[in-house]
Amino acid sequence: MEFIKAFIVGGLICVVAQILMDTTKLTPARILVIFVTLGTILGAFGIYDKIVDFGGAGATIPLPGFGNTLAKSAIKAVDESGLLGAFTGGITGAAGGITAAIFFGYIMALIFNPKTKK
Repeated sequence: MEFIKAFIVGGLICVVAQILMDTTKLTPARILVIFVTLGTILGAFGIYDKIVDFGGAGATIPLPGFGNTLAKSAIKAVDESGLLGAFTGGITGAAGGITAAIFFGYIMALIFNPKTKK
């Protein structure tokens, strides 16, 4: 059942993004920013935690999950370090995910032959 919940939550997030791309003039980059910002705002108010409790990885892996991670990390760092934590907390909290994305992207570029679009 856990996998089904993750599929539903992650799928709904992707459906919303696809509907925004198909029905508005928003570019994918703007939708990315909207999703990260929405995840940050929902995370700051504790709403996104309820979504994560239900959807698990379906909520933590997509872009709003990244925003939620940034918000939670910044809030934690502010509690520990004061105002300086607002600037360092998000970077510290998201460093593992960013590092993994860069590392695995590099490995895939070595294994496969990347091509630019024409």
